[in-house]
Amino acid sequence: MIEGVAYARAGLLGNPSDGYFGKIIAISVRNFAASVTLEEGPEIRIVASSDDEERYPSARRFAETINLYGYYGGTRLIKAALKKFLDHCESKGIALRDGGFTLRYASTIPRQVGLGGSSALVTAAMRTFMAFYGVDVPLEILPSLILSAERDELEINAGFMDRVVQAYEGCVYMDLDEALIKGRGYGRYERLDCSRLPDLYLAYHPALGKVSGRVLNEIRRNYDRGDGRTIATLKKIAGLADAGRAALAAGDREGFGRLMDENFDLRAEIMAISPANREMIRTARACGASASYAGSGGSIIGTCPGDEMFARLTAGLGALGAAVVRPIVR
Repeated sequence: MIEGVAYARAGLLGNPSDGYFGKIIAISVRNFAASVTLEEGPEIRIVASSDDEERYPSARRFAETINLYGYYGGTRLIKAALKKFLDHCESKGIALRDGGFTLRYASTIPRQVGLGGSSALVTAAMRTFMAFYGVDVPLEILPSLILSAERDELEINAGFMDRVVQAYEGCVYMDLDEALIKGRGYGRYERLDCSRLPDLYLAYHPALGKVSGRVLNEIRRNYDRGDGRTIATLKKIAGLADAGRAALAAGDREGFGRLMDENFDLRAEIMAISPANREMIRTARACGASASYAGSGGSIIGTCPGDEMFARLTAGLGALGAAVVRPIVR
């Protein structure tokens, strides 16, 4: 029996410039995880999790589920991960042993609220395949392989952030320089000292779930058609990651929080933000905390020094239907 695990993630600075050769600071969040277990057997068998079973108590519940989560589930992610892993091995001339396996997966990561649940499942699956077949994929290559499973096989509009931080774990700075990405397939990745992070909170609202690829389509369309405002704003957002890296090195935790606020405000200039998501941001800032998207909507993250402010946040965001936690990062 082999088990692979990958944790939720939250973007701190630079998001969403990762899909546009930008720069990012992100964290893995150990409060939530995806796991994939693999047991050797005579054939390859993928068992859908209970969350992906096609059973609904009513037609209304079916429609509500599709509206919230779309036509997506874990099984297709596992298939894409296995396909790309096999392609990688073939391209490297790696001979794989015969034999099959039964694979099961599960996740505690809240679905479709911008916490990297899909990429965590692919990452966990890749780790089980590496262990089962005895193949060592270099750490710097692994995020690109994970991304290709989602972007190339499933046509998901995704960037490097989730896959890099879920592969490296902890707090990671990433420079996704275009020349590096196009030349060698990966950027510069640096683990930062987690102890230098300010006190953080993470809040998510299950009812605000959206398929992240769809949410990001507006930015992608404008970028691809050369919209000057979108491109300039993405460059500003990317620059916040460098500023945040310097703030952490200098111990400027308040400055880091202001940069997170700026990240969201810039993003809101080039992306439609729903009223419910804006209300979460407004409520958090009214409590004295900074607030930005953790991903692509449905969850927010920010600095929150002290238990008193955290209690205000929990009450204020809880009244909106959101859950609030202190992210575990290491």
